[in-house]
Amino acid sequence: QVQLVESGGGSVQAGGSLRLSCAASVSTTYMGWFRQAPGKEREGVAHIGSADFTIYADFVKGRFTISRDNTKNILYLQMNGLEPEDTAMYYCAAGLRRWYFPPKENDVNYWGQGTQVTVSS
Repeated sequence: QVQLVESGGGSVQAGGSLRLSCAASVSTTYMGWFRQAPGKEREGVAHIGSADFTIYADFVKGRFTISRDNTKNILYLQMNGLEPEDTAMYYCAAGLRRWYFPPKENDVNYWGQGTQVTVSS
């Protein structure tokens, strides 16, 4: 069982930045972030896999960066150039295989509780 605890959400103005963190209870190779906006389906944002391979949803390429500290089992999502459309609950996720975008929820075996990101115009 993998426990995931997110932090770092908050409210910012458009163009601002936030960094999300996700502390994992054990080392996990395949991890990433999903988000869910009100009235919309949950969607994959970014993924990191073996050898720190990374892949992103088109709507965040060039703005968001996924990374991790393997010594601390912490996953990060650096979000720059935030837009109101990025407003959502962001979820840390871990699975047993790499994701192919767009990822499906059944690619994920473990979910965090979510952290809210709100971007105002």
